[in-house]
Amino acid sequence: MKVVIGVTGASGTIYAIRLIERLEGELNLIVSENGKKIMKFENNLDPSVFSNRLKIYEDYDLFAPIASGSYVFDAMIIVPASMNTVAKIASGISDTLITRVAFVALKERRKLILVPRETPLSSIALENMKKLSDLGAIILPACPGFYLKPKTIEDLVDFIVNRILDELGIRGDYPRWGKNTS
Repeated sequence: MKVVIGVTGASGTIYAIRLIERLEGELNLIVSENGKKIMKFENNLDPSVFSNRLKIYEDYDLFAPIASGSYVFDAMIIVPASMNTVAKIASGISDTLITRVAFVALKERRKLILVPRETPLSSIALENMKKLSDLGAIILPACPGFYLKPKTIEDLVDFIVNRILDELGIRGDYPRWGKNTS
């Protein structure tokens, strides 16, 4: 599977890190400047640690191959998705590599998964997410379930990452409602 992962300037970069650990295939990573700062602040991590697992692009590099509709990929996941990024994509603004690849995903009818991690949500944010959902994007908020009785932060993170994997068609053997909730 060919996947593009975008990390933007919202709290929750731990979701992206865990997703990168779990995904296999041809992976491409774009981290915005604020995403880099937040990844460093929240996880004491620089995106370059993943350079042996995937191809890393700078968010300003609009000449990157993944910016073109002729570059075929299966899905793009923006995790976490800042409301600024969501607003730009909903408005058709593609001034960064992350927003350009999201624009390509929508226009080429490829899977686009947005994982917003913000609360509360304004009416503007809700309208932008509805617009993107109407255009075919999957809005998957980072709202972990508690019916699996999580014991660690990793359990909560894995809940969201497993839902992302489900949307990619990767059906892992992990706890699900009814199967492990008795």
